[in-house]
Amino acid sequence: MDYSTFTDEALESRLWELRQDHSDLEAAIQALSNALLPELVVIGRFKRKKLILKDEISRIEDYLNPDILA
Repeated sequence: MDYSTFTDEALESRLWELRQDHSDLEAAIQALSNALLPELVVIGRFKRKKLILKDEISRIEDYLNPDILA
């Protein structure tokens, strides 16, 4: 995705949403994992979504803070 078309404020807002979604998925994974019969397929699906969110979070953070990469 080309982040240059967004304002920093819009990216910060998106970053906050992604972090919240990531946190919500982590809570759901923990709850499902603690069940007597964990739903492994659902847990796996949530973990993949969480990884996708983490990757997008990293891309936005790298775009907003390019000096850290150097």
